This record gives sequence, C-alpha cells and structure tokens, in this order.
Amino acid sequence: MKNTKNLIATCVLLACSTGLWAQNIQPPLQNVAQLSANGSVEVQQDLLSIAMSTTRDGTDAATVQTQLKQALDVALSEAKKAAQPGQMDVRTGNFSLYPRYSKDGKINGWQGRTELVLEGKDFPRITATAGKIQTLTMGSVSFALSREQRARVEGEAQAQAIERFKAKASEIAKGFGFSSYTLREVSINANDQGPMRPRMMAMEAKAAMSDSAIPVEAGLSTVLVNVSGSVQMK
Repeated sequence: MKNTKNLIATCVLLACSTGLWAQNIQPPLQNVAQLSANGSVEVQQDLLSIAMSTTRDGTDAATVQTQLKQALDVALSEAKKAAQPGQMDVRTGNFSLYPRYSKDGKINGWQGRTELVLEGKDFPRITATAGKIQTLTMGSVSFALSREQRARVEGEAQAQAIERFKAKASEIAKGFGFSSYTLREVSINANDQGPMRPRMMAMEAKAAMSDSAIPVEAGLSTVLVNVSGSVQMK
C-alpha cells in the first residue's frame, strides 16, 4: 500500500513538472529583424596634455632621488604660477628609482625618472608654461576631447544613429510586406577615433627654443555611436 502511494505521488509530480515545462516552452520568434545603424560627428580636439620629464643617474640612491625632487620642485613652482582649473591643471606623473647592475650582477649605481603633466583647454597657456620650464624636457604631447565636448558630440551622434535606426527598421519592415514594427530590444555604444599621437616636432623645438611657447597642433576626433537591436515587424 505504501509503495502504491509513493508511486501515485511520483506520477503526480511528474505530471506537474511536465505541465510546467510545457508552459515554459516559448514559440520560435517570427518576423523579427536584427539591425544596426551608426551616427558620427567630427569635432576638433579641445584637450591638450604635455608630459615633461627628466632622468638622473648616480652611484648613490639618495643623491639621485634628491636631484629628481629638486628638478621636479622647480618645475612645479613654475607651472603653478599659471595653473587654472580646467584651463591648465598641473599634476605629477611617474616617479621611479631603480638600481643599475654591473655585468657580474652587482648594483653599481642608480637611475631615476620623474614626470610632470600639464593638461587643459587653454593651449597657449599650457605651451607657454612648458617653454618656461628648464629643469624638465619634453616627453610627449597628446590631444583628446574634454568630457563636456565628448558629451555634447555624443548626443548629436546618438540622435543621428537613432533616426537612422528607425528609418532602416521602417524600410526593412516595408520591404518584407509589413506596414509597421515595434522595438524589441536595443543597445547603444559610443566611442571616439582620432589622433592621440606624440608630437615629435615639439620635442625638437624644445632643444632650440628657450622661454618660448611649444608649437602644437590639435587634430580631429570622430565620435561614433552605434545603435543595434531587434524589431518585431507587424
């Protein structure tokens, strides 16, 4: 009797499980189209970053560290005279000190490097300040988009991409004989493409010029927004 009851209970559970499984089976998607569209806006780069650095070499680690600190302190003092939030921000970069080894694997000296970064939207202010700093030399110059510029341009590119997505969805739906569509899911991604290159001419100019602005030239960035997703044709 007990075994019979257990068998009945097992059958009931299997029947319930089978019913739930059947309810969870989704019918295959029909009349769904996958598509994507892009929007792009080209804009002038408005953020300049100049990295200046110097190296020191000696037999004593403390002496090398002191020399690097002195060179950085003088550069910071000069740079802070012209610093202005957003227009020219000043920050220290990498500061490294590492041993130099002889052929037999023993430490025979120390090498170190320190870095100062000038960054902001006021190109003349930044380049003039870089030209006045004599204790550091030019490391690299790069350009980018400020957050404000990026946000503004991304909005334009996104609106463009969305309109193109909608137009393409309508065109595809009509091409398959449907009168309209509804949006099922959508994904939006943004990025920018542009020259982020070091300007070697600025490094060369630094050697020949003193207390003069470093010549720089910003490039263009293309902000690209991609809208992809699926639509239900009706």
